[in-house]
Amino acid sequence: MSLAQVHYTSAAPGDGGTAGRFTAVGPGVSGALLAEIEPLVRYELPGGVPDRPSDGELRSLPQAFGYFVLSDGSRLVARSAPVRDTGGHAGPGVRFHAHAVHLPPGVPLPGDRLPVEAWRSPHWVAVTPGGAIPDPLTLPPGPAAVSEGLDDFAVSRGPWLAAVLADLRRASDAEAAGRPVALVERQCADVARWLGLASVTLPRESAERLTFTTYTRRPGSSVSRVVGVGPEDAGAARAAGLRVHECAGPAPAGGTEDVWATTAARVWRSRSPELFREARELPGEPFAAGPLAVTALCAGIALGPDGRAAAAGWAADRPYALDAQRTGQLVEAIASPGIDDRTAPEFDAAGRLFGALEGRCPASVTAPLAAMLVTEAVRGGNGSLELPRRDAFAGPEGAEVAVRLGPEILTELADTVGSRSVARTVQLLRVARLLGVDGTESLPGVVDRLAPALLAEASAAHEGSPGFAPALLELLDEQFEVRTALLGALDRIAPEDPGAVARFLERVALPFTGTQALPHLRMCAEVPEAMATLGGDRAAVWHRVLRAAGLSPFAEPLVLRTAVGLVWEDRAPTVEEARLLLDAATSDSHRVAGTWARLVDAALSTSTAGTSAAGTSAMGTSATGTDEAARLAHDLLRGFPGEIGGRERAGLLLLDLVRELRTGAPEPGWAERVRTLCAQAEPVEPALRERAHAALVERLLAPDRPGAELYDFVHGADAELIAAYDRTARTEAVRTRLRTQPAYAADCFTVWTAHPHAGRAWPPVAAALLDEVLRPAVRGMSAEDVAEVEATVGRTGSSGRADAFRAWNRSSTLGRLGRRIAGRVRRG
Repeated sequence: MSLAQVHYTSAAPGDGGTAGRFTAVGPGVSGALLAEIEPLVRYELPGGVPDRPSDGELRSLPQAFGYFVLSDGSRLVARSAPVRDTGGHAGPGVRFHAHAVHLPPGVPLPGDRLPVEAWRSPHWVAVTPGGAIPDPLTLPPGPAAVSEGLDDFAVSRGPWLAAVLADLRRASDAEAAGRPVALVERQCADVARWLGLASVTLPRESAERLTFTTYTRRPGSSVSRVVGVGPEDAGAARAAGLRVHECAGPAPAGGTEDVWATTAARVWRSRSPELFREARELPGEPFAAGPLAVTALCAGIALGPDGRAAAAGWAADRPYALDAQRTGQLVEAIASPGIDDRTAPEFDAAGRLFGALEGRCPASVTAPLAAMLVTEAVRGGNGSLELPRRDAFAGPEGAEVAVRLGPEILTELADTVGSRSVARTVQLLRVARLLGVDGTESLPGVVDRLAPALLAEASAAHEGSPGFAPALLELLDEQFEVRTALLGALDRIAPEDPGAVARFLERVALPFTGTQALPHLRMCAEVPEAMATLGGDRAAVWHRVLRAAGLSPFAEPLVLRTAVGLVWEDRAPTVEEARLLLDAATSDSHRVAGTWARLVDAALSTSTAGTSAAGTSAMGTSATGTDEAARLAHDLLRGFPGEIGGRERAGLLLLDLVRELRTGAPEPGWAERVRTLCAQAEPVEPALRERAHAALVERLLAPDRPGAELYDFVHGADAELIAAYDRTARTEAVRTRLRTQPAYAADCFTVWTAHPHAGRAWPPVAAALLDEVLRPAVRGMSAEDVAEVEATVGRTGSSGRADAFRAWNRSSTLGRLGRRIAGRVRRG
């Protein structure tokens, strides 16, 4: 069919201020379309054009060649070119003429060509024809003129090539709403060549969506996805928000992360554009880097690590997409020994490719990949590689690799000084097995170092399974001797830090269900379920965990340490729990396990839990927890006399003294022993000191205490002990006894008046107790009770002491009488 052509000429001076006019319009182009076409074909001269340019200057002016999609779905291919004004008008001697071809919706270009191929059509005219002219889109058969020299152009634009191709791809995306692309070139023909590169590189449907104009002075108002501008208008394009590529300036410093575009640029620089068509015949998304990278590598084009990784990944997902020849070419290119910039993602992709090809291709084809992978595992330290199976190294290629890498593996495994990660050790052990390298001699040292490293790295990692777990489990599944040795090493170190081992086993399910005893590992694996099932009953959890060991603590005392560490990892047992532990095994077992120290902690921490009730209780009242802790302390001192020393021993002796003071007959020198033991237990917990002081003064306030102990106490002049005595004497229990027991009141009067010159601390306390504690008690007594107090004082002391009591009591009575008389006088 014949396509409608349109001609538009810029206005001459005197044309009434119009921009121009249509001089010829083909059939089927409506007025509404003409209104839409007119701004698309207008032309503005670049700056600095002389009024009367020479023929050479006129030919050098840019031509605007464009491809546009109109509102009704039709398309327009147009060329606007400057022409000399031959009308003799005043003013500039240059006008422009636009020649356009209208394509109705759904109508392709003649010959199914792309719009850019019409750039150098000989049928574009610069004057309005008097009759019919050939359709400029009807091109002769064969490559269009714009395709000529694209290889040279691509090489000359190497620094910009990948970034521009990436943006042209985005501009051709029907779903994308990104910014238009501005190509800054000194010659508009070079913009057309960029579009020619795009037409070859992009799939046909993408290239047809790429609207463009090779020249404009107003890039911000252009409706095209790609616009060409001169260097003087680059700033305007950037200010308008376009993605600007200044191909007429210095080479850009950065590149693009678009692997497809980078690969396409390498293909163009290799002058192999036919590979784009081959790549499109392979399965995959239109702009996936894999098919193009595979095609390029098979053609001998060197790619970077991202391109090689894309090729390997694509081929791994489609192992049947390539024939045997191209598969061999791809493997050879990826495993080439001359490559020195491989990355971890590339190795990972190569590992997947090997796994996909292994068993489908001859070993001679996959051997280079296998050798590359194990060499990287040994020399590159890539612990995440998917290693080949052992049979990949059964042939001569495997023997050669083993000879080359075996000594390096053994040397590194034998190194016990340097820092080596778990993943690295696991990888070396796995590669050694793959290559048949005998590491039996170094295995004990390797696992002794690997076991604690597993715990350390797992605790330092975030929640969840640590990164080395999959490879570790594969190692243990592959190598029985390593599994046996490593599990044994973990079982040996579990008693030292069972909590860390238990947390590790929760995150890494080690296979220890075989015939190995592994009592400590089994306990560590049991504790989470026991905790969840039995809740806060730590004694029940302890029994269950101990049963999981399968060994008696009498036969293997260290299971005591593991069980205690698992159940009471971050706290001391209560005194009841400590009693259970003490009775569960002999002192020898606890001595070997070292758990006696946890029992000591239990006794001392229980004795200091909270504040002592003794400071505010009656002399006969005792704290049950303290009594239990004191009895535990007594048993611990008997059971572990050679192990407990220092401040812990002093603390336990202090607790035992508390027990004796409250329930038995301690050795003489109570006050001195309390002072000495508190000093030896420093830094002694305040609550323990308070309990000891309370037990001492409660006994000293008892009527049956030895006089020598009271004398030593008073004359010891220990202000802290005397203050504790003062506090206890003022408790309600003591006051009640004073009011109700005349003999006790008489005893207290005798004590509090017997040592008036015993240092500086005692006399004021005794005087205050007489006046503030005993006097109110005596006042509340009946006359008979007061008389009994007086008589008791006389019997236990002397007649002078009885006289002193009468005088002390009389002064109190006189004081009351005087206050009564004074009151009556005031009322009168």
